[in-house]
Amino acid sequence: MRWQVEKAPSFSVLLVELGSGEVVVAEAGAMMAIEGDVRVETRMAGGFGKALLRKLTAGESLFVNYFVGGEKGGKVWLAPGMPGDIAYVELKGGGIIVQDISYLAHHGEVNYELKWKGLKGLLAERNLVWLRFHGVGGVWLNSYGGIVERELKPGEEFTADTGHLVALEDQVSFTIGKFGGWKSFMFGGEGLVVKLKGPGKVYLQTRVLPPLAEALSRFLPKH
Repeated sequence: MRWQVEKAPSFSVLLVELGSGEVVVAEAGAMMAIEGDVRVETRMAGGFGKALLRKLTAGESLFVNYFVGGEKGGKVWLAPGMPGDIAYVELKGGGIIVQDISYLAHHGEVNYELKWKGLKGLLAERNLVWLRFHGVGGVWLNSYGGIVERELKPGEEFTADTGHLVALEDQVSFTIGKFGGWKSFMFGGEGLVVKLKGPGKVYLQTRVLPPLAEALSRFLPKH
């Protein structure tokens, strides 16, 4: 399998070249184009539990697409739903936790599950579901804006705005808290933050969607 990211960093698209029998799994709706001998199998994503309710009520797909290279092989282009960058995370037996809207695709002997985060997830940008991938292979992440990778040493602490958090290796510990004192929390424009502690890698996005949505709403007709 060979792959490359095209049109980075603002409008990235992932091109995967599949040999015979090679497979890449992607979120439903990510396929932009296919060339050559590639078949598609649509399957229900596994490991739902309580997350099923959230996915249904949010109107999100419960399925993923398996793109399988035929005898002659072929290509598939995968496009994220948001304008931004794509990053690849290699898995060598460990795991990574990804916010559901930042998952694009994965390959290899990788297991995945939807993790119900309860109150922690609710505080973290109102996102109740995070996906955990673990095994041997790799995961492609997408972001709104660019992706910043930060590697934390054992015991090193790092604080980020909850809306900017894309993914973290599962050995990174974290808690959700308010930004500064109550005055900063209420009027500083930062709101809630995630306090991370190493070791492990953390992935952040340089933009968040709410400010864009607010700006666009000013141009929409009022009823």
